[in-house]
Amino acid sequence: MPKQVFNNLIYFKVKKEEKREVPAYIGLGSNLGDGRENLLTAWTRLGEVAEVKLLALSSPYETEPVGMVSENWFINAVGSIETSLEPGQLLAAMHEIEAGLGRIRAENSAGLTDRSVDLDLLFWGDRISEDAQLTLPHPEIAKRLFVLEPLVEIAPDYKHTVSGKTMGLLLDTLRSQLQARGQNPQITRTTWQGNNRGQGN
Repeated sequence: MPKQVFNNLIYFKVKKEEKREVPAYIGLGSNLGDGRENLLTAWTRLGEVAEVKLLALSSPYETEPVGMVSENWFINAVGSIETSLEPGQLLAAMHEIEAGLGRIRAENSAGLTDRSVDLDLLFWGDRISEDAQLTLPHPEIAKRLFVLEPLVEIAPDYKHTVSGKTMGLLLDTLRSQLQARGQNPQITRTTWQGNNRGQGN
């Protein structure tokens, strides 16, 4: 450790610990208003958060509602970032962005509801944790086509921090499971210049 001597006293220079940047993956969704514009605005605002660097954003995917009853289809995407924020700090910033775009989180709401924008923290580095506010990795990743399809587009070889399986393998497994159950959720890869299908105002 570097040291200096002054008046016969030794002073040690303590190097300030640098914050570690980690990769993180964010799920984005919207089924109210202009979904594409909502997601692009949310993504831009995320990049304006201190200690967050945007890396890649998938194509938008049109998906029928899953786990809820609604006439409004979703626009979904996944983005990758680098950040030195802790998961809780990043989640708080994401919730602030949601609120700024009109998202209302009803604490006593029964089930899923339509939303102007929804941001989910899917992975934060290799962190594995579970508490009342946040579970990492997101517990529903392997069950959701609208998460895996865009994830595979930008990070097919990224490995799930619990199962160790790649996103590509998880997607193939989920497709096989859905086919075996006779289920065929509608999901279509589109472009950011496309028209929104069946979204509410």
